[in-house]
Amino acid sequence: MARVYNFSAGPAMLPEEVLKTAQAEMLDYKGCGMSVMEMSHRGKQFEGILAEAKAVLKRIMGIPDNYSVIFLQGGASLQFAMVPLNLLVNSKKADYVHTGTWPSKAIKEAKKFGTVNVVGSSEDRNFSYIPKLDPAKFSKDADYFHITTNNTIEGTRYTKIPDTGTVPLVADVSSNFLSEVVDVSKFALIYAGAQKNAGPAGVTVVIIRSDLVGKAPSSVPTMLDYKIAVENDSMYNTPPCYSIYICKLVFEWIEKLGGVAAVQKINEDKAKLLYDALDSSKMFRAPVAKEDRSLMNVPFVSPSEEIDKKFLAEASKEGLVQLAGHRSVGGMRASIYNAMPVEGVKKLVAFIQKFENANSK
Repeated sequence: MARVYNFSAGPAMLPEEVLKTAQAEMLDYKGCGMSVMEMSHRGKQFEGILAEAKAVLKRIMGIPDNYSVIFLQGGASLQFAMVPLNLLVNSKKADYVHTGTWPSKAIKEAKKFGTVNVVGSSEDRNFSYIPKLDPAKFSKDADYFHITTNNTIEGTRYTKIPDTGTVPLVADVSSNFLSEVVDVSKFALIYAGAQKNAGPAGVTVVIIRSDLVGKAPSSVPTMLDYKIAVENDSMYNTPPCYSIYICKLVFEWIEKLGGVAAVQKINEDKAKLLYDALDSSKMFRAPVAKEDRSLMNVPFVSPSEEIDKKFLAEASKEGLVQLAGHRSVGGMRASIYNAMPVEGVKKLVAFIQKFENANSK
């Protein structure tokens, strides 16, 4: 069977070049006689993989020297707890911006450990925009300020990062990680589940500024203390070795493309193709405010559930799969992450137009 264009929100497409490299090295990684899945995480081969993964990521993101890169498990969902466990240590207050499903979960988790001040929300319009923030509402003594830079389910994205002054800015960047240029120095801590833009499920990338390491109270479990992860170079216990290896291949693929800036240009072009098609359609509509539209996740709706079902069934037959919207919102959603080729978006646009012509009254 030919490979399909997979528009899943995650786990998502991986670059074909990466998959072919992994295939070639599956049984024998660079002459060591074993797979990455079989080798000891304490051995020289995997130590080299881990070191190179970190080095390439630092290069393509321009990560300053006073930041550590660690590879953890538990997804972004574990970070919802790990962030407050480590950082809610002084005022025990944190500011959060509520822009959808995943921020909601992060807020709920943080409330278990301290006081959460929701300084902005787009709930009044079904999270279809990024709220304008009033700095007067920010907590000057907050231990940190948390945002979700791209909302996977709702399809919104920050185009301007809030200025939080001396309060550390923390960001869940899971669904737009490595999709556009980011000034890491504006953030104190960045975390991302890998299964959208960086690799397979099973590993979470955390980029943390040095001054935030070592703040966790002694009551915090060892495995949830950033200091332990940093001091042990992500290997206090056995890390998700194969997932880290695939991430390394993806980071190298991005570097060969010309870096994150080159990837951003491709992503902007892909998104424009799809949004232009939706904006000119009489059957489909993109509900997100234009100025806040995601480059990665494009939700769109039709006039009825019946049309949705027909569209999804016929799209699947054309090799355009995983286009159903999240179960909480319905409709359709095309996730066009870094690995989605322009040809996939062009095929989706052509299908949208073909379907509309065939089903318009």
